[in-house]
Parts: sequence; structure tokens; C-alpha cells
Amino acid sequence: MCGTMGTPSLSLSLWAVLGLALVLVGLWAPCVVSMQPNFIVILADDVGWGDLGANWAETKETPHLDQLAAEGTRFVDFHSAASTCSPSRASLLTGRLGVRNGVTHNFAITSLGGLPLNETTLAEVLREAGYSTGAIGKWHLGHHGRHHPNSRGFDYYFGIPYSHDMGCTDTPGYNLPPCPPCPRHGTAASREARKDCYTEVALPLFENVTIVQQPVELGSLAMRYADEASRFIQRASDSGRPYFLYLALAHMHVPLTPPLPPAPGRGIYGASLREMDALVGRIKEVADSHGKGNTLLWFAGDNGPWAQKCELAGRLGPFVGAWQRQRGGSSAKQTTWEGGHRVPALVYWPGRVPARRTSHALLSVLDIFPTLVALAGAALPPNRRFDGLDVSPVLFGCSDVGHKVLLHPNSGAAGKVGKIEALRLAQYKAFYTTGGAMACDGSTGPAVQHQPPLIFNLDRDIQEQEPLDVASREYQAVLPAISRAYAQALQDIAADNVSVADYSQDPAAIPCCNVQHVGCRCRGAHGATLDPRVEKRTPWLCL
Repeated sequence: MCGTMGTPSLSLSLWAVLGLALVLVGLWAPCVVSMQPNFIVILADDVGWGDLGANWAETKETPHLDQLAAEGTRFVDFHSAASTCSPSRASLLTGRLGVRNGVTHNFAITSLGGLPLNETTLAEVLREAGYSTGAIGKWHLGHHGRHHPNSRGFDYYFGIPYSHDMGCTDTPGYNLPPCPPCPRHGTAASREARKDCYTEVALPLFENVTIVQQPVELGSLAMRYADEASRFIQRASDSGRPYFLYLALAHMHVPLTPPLPPAPGRGIYGASLREMDALVGRIKEVADSHGKGNTLLWFAGDNGPWAQKCELAGRLGPFVGAWQRQRGGSSAKQTTWEGGHRVPALVYWPGRVPARRTSHALLSVLDIFPTLVALAGAALPPNRRFDGLDVSPVLFGCSDVGHKVLLHPNSGAAGKVGKIEALRLAQYKAFYTTGGAMACDGSTGPAVQHQPPLIFNLDRDIQEQEPLDVASREYQAVLPAISRAYAQALQDIAADNVSVADYSQDPAAIPCCNVQHVGCRCRGAHGATLDPRVEKRTPWLCL
């Protein structure tokens, strides 16, 4: 009897356990990836946290990005790894801060070096894992010799090797101060030099190692980037291989020539923002048509807005750095204030990343590298330490815990570039050095060292207006934890394999498709094709 009655009971228990297991597997399924997904990383240039309508209600020019937020997850405490171009991009592609990967400030058009060759890029890891890899847009990690994207893991490259205001064009984009068009006759030496303008050499557009246009036609650049991105996705899909597309937009930096007259409201900047939004919308549409459900799209900014450009700069949202503003200078790009490094971020992956979700996890551009490597089933490069985390559980909604500590390097406004003198611990932000970048009114904020550090509670003071009183109980309670975290971070960096970038310059490194023509202007449609392995210094070489 006991045996007879016990058997059904055991069977029921087994079925209950199996049923519970199936339910748990179903709940956990979004947190597990069984096949290699496609990856699209879209990096916007100098975009403000408040430039997305999903973040800031006053912004009306981003319907496609807002739809992306509605269909995916929005990250509101997401940060760039530096507050200026080259270091931020180097960190995205290596998962390491500039003090580790060697890239602490921007490269020039005359730079011989770039991202150190002993650093392994995300593209190299993914290509080794079977991915087709493409980079479209702004590179700014070195263009001479083996620093070109085709030598850094990308099968295909189409774009400008640095910022789109680092060369003259026939139809200059908007800028403050305005820059003249490229010379058409005479010699470059006869041109009148203008501060902040590149009047000597035309801006080049590359397809792989060939200059296909010099100077670039800025008015059609957004359309060309969208076209080339679409073609890359199509080719990769046809090949049957997973793909990684790194789309580094020219927007928003300084506005390109808008395709239509500026709309009411935000004028030129608003028109350019709409153009960027439409470009992102088109990429999403193309990606969906070639594998919806198997493509992760990650949109983020490289750093905060360029405040000195006045009405041509983006919106900070609430991250105004009020303490610094009261003392002069900007608290946006090039600074360690929130407006310099807190950037918009969206992740879209139907069926995997929850829709209509807002995450408050403390995340960074640094996390893109280890997260995509993990999702691809690949391994991180050995013999080095990483600042980024695999945050796939956060993306999938299985967790909302990111970094315990996040470091913010000096990026030009104050202190030695690349040095870590600001950090985040939970809701607390500590500054060992402060300073303001050039503001719209031309003012800058002097560098000031703080010992003990300034500490802000961002939960109560998102505007960074009033640091904690050093005599307060709260300050005294949190200071030991901040000091330990800071010391441990510096010790970890000191013990790591650290790279050193070559920042030497030579005019022969300037990309030039025809040195015999003023401004390096191309004559003919084919441009100049060069071997990226060649590093002989001759004015005929672009690379």
C-alpha cells in the first residue's frame, strides 16, 4: 500500500520539478545566447544626453531614436570612457582606459601613430571568431601605416580618418567661427590661416585604403554612410556569416550642411539632429530586414556636447555641472563633470533585450568590448586587464547592477591628460582635480586640485552644484571607501601591461590624394590607392 501510494506521489513530485525547471528555463532564456548574433554599434559624436527626446522632453527631433528606446532598453547612467574623441573610441574598441591602452588625447592629421599596435581591438577578436567586420565613419585612431582600420581588424572601411572639421571642403559645414572653402587655384601657402580652421589640406574620404573623394562633399555624407552601412549588412547577410558593424557618425560634432532649410526651434543644430535620427532609423530598418531577432544594436555617444560651439552644441539635460559653471568655463566635453561623459545609450534586440525598459545601472562604453565578446562566444585577449564588464545580464533585464566603481580620466580641461582624478562610487562622485573647458563665452575654468576631494551625492544633486561639507557625517562616512577605491584602481593600473601611443607628427602623414594640386584635391574619380603596410615618409602617401 505504501509502495502503491508512494509511486504516484513520486511521479507528481518529478513532474512538478520538471515543470518548475521548464518555467525557470523560460524565464532565463533571454539571458542565454545559443548562436552568434550580429552586432551594430552606432557611436554619435559630441551628442548631449539631452539630445534624445526619450531622455529630455524638450527635444523633439529624434522620433526614430525615441522609437528605438521604446522597443529596447534605455540606459540613463551610461558614460563615455573619456570626454574627448580619440581616447573614447580607443576605449570602446579595447575595453581599456587610456592610461592602459596609451590613447590619452586626440590624434592629428599629421600623426604618425595611433592606437598602439599591441592593443587588440574588438574587431580583431570578432573576426577571429568568424565575423565579417566593417567600420564606417569617423576613425580618429591613427591613419598612417598599420594604424588604418583595415589593419586593425576591419574587413571593410568607408569614412573619414578623423573629425569632419579637420580639413577644408568646397561646401563647408556649419562652424563657429565659420571656415572658408578649399582653395581651387594657386598654392596652399598663399592661403590665409584661420584659427580653428584647416585651410591647407582638403578633407579625405576613404574606401578601404583608397581616397575616393578629396575634398569630401559634406552635404551627402550622411546618405553615403547609410548606403555603405546597408550594403555591408546585405553582403554580410548574403555570406551567411555573423557581422560586426561599427558605425561612427559624423553627427553631431559640428553640423554638416543640413539637407533642408533649418526647422523652427533649434535651427541648424535641430536640422542636423533630425538628419542623424533619420540615419539611425534607416540602419535599424535595414538590420531588421536582414535578421530581426538576431541583431543587437547599441547606440551611444562618444562624449558630451562641445559647449564652445554655442548654438551648434547639444543639450546637457540636467547635467549642467553648476559648481564649475559658477567658477568659469564649460562643464561638458573635455571635462570630468557629468555633462562631459554621461551620454545617451540605447540597446535594441527584439526578443532578447526588454522593450520599454529604463535601466539605472552604472555602465560605460568600456563595457561594449567584453559584452560583445562574451555574446559571440569568444575569449578576451590574455595578459592584460580590462576596465569594462560583461553587462549582458543587465542588457537582458536579469540584473540592474553595473560598475561598483567607474573612473573618469582628465580629457583636456584640467590636469594631465589621461590621468585619473575623478571617480564614481555608487551615488557618490569624487573630484581630485576640477576645471572647465572653453565655454560659449570664451571663458575657461582654472584647474584646481582638491585634497581631500570634492564629493557630490548625485542622487540628491545631479547638477553637481553643492559638494558635501567635509565636516558632515555623510562625507566622513563615504571618504574612506572612496579613498580605498581610488588607491586600488591606481594600483591595478600600475600592475597592468600598459601601452604607450606614438604621438609624433610629420606632414608626410597627411592623407593626400594629389600632392601636386593645391589642397591635395583629387583629379578624376579613382583617387589614390595605397598600401597600409607602407610607412615610408613621402608626401605621396596617405597612410
